[in-house]
Amino acid sequence: MRVRGAVALVTGASSGIGWATALRLAELGARLILTGRDTERLAMLATMTGGTPLATDLSEPGAVTRLARTALDAAGRVDLLVNNAGEGHAGRFTAMSADQVARLVAVNLSAPIELTRVLLPGMVSRGTGHVAFVTSIAGRTGVAGEAVYSAAKAGVDAFAESLRFELAGSGVRVGVLVPGVVRTAFFDRRGAAYQRQRPRPLPAARVADALVRGIVTERDESFTPSWLRLPVAVRALAPTTYRRLAGRFGSS
Repeated sequence: MRVRGAVALVTGASSGIGWATALRLAELGARLILTGRDTERLAMLATMTGGTPLATDLSEPGAVTRLARTALDAAGRVDLLVNNAGEGHAGRFTAMSADQVARLVAVNLSAPIELTRVLLPGMVSRGTGHVAFVTSIAGRTGVAGEAVYSAAKAGVDAFAESLRFELAGSGVRVGVLVPGVVRTAFFDRRGAAYQRQRPRPLPAARVADALVRGIVTERDESFTPSWLRLPVAVRALAPTTYRRLAGRFGSS
């Protein structure tokens, strides 16, 4: 995809992967629309990149549709949609409230689907565009203590794959980035810090580089780090063995 001059909407831009992705896209000449919940950081990022800040809580009813319409009003079109925003929760599923479940599904699954629903027709009519999704290894393998988050990310994976089939020949590409553990505020916000020695968390900038590289080269799917393909393959080819190993060494 030609990024220079493209209008790119980046969700979750006020921190982590979204912040780093916005900086990288700005370097490549994209016109940015930035959304996130932290208004001060969004304003700072907008100053750094020349982007348009649109503070939004994607879990609020109607907020996602309003965001998409406002983005179109502000820029006239969206050529690149980066569905990056995500929210986690650490703890047993049986201890979760209905509101916690609804919020995770809204932010991680419903929001990217609705943004895509509103913005995709314009891309199709122009015969060009790119929709990028940041999913998670949790959606490919399942993670104890993150059942709803894992389910939502698995849903995004299935949505992206199905959409890619639908859009074949349209000129609109769909890409997925599957990251592992990333050094962001995600773990603090989910209610439990990352405590394992391995694998070590990756810098958000490295993950953003992989995401932008996948957009530019129009890759269907990327893993960061690349070795994450191995557990996914083991789970697919030898599910019983995978579950035995995950139960022994831990999957969270």
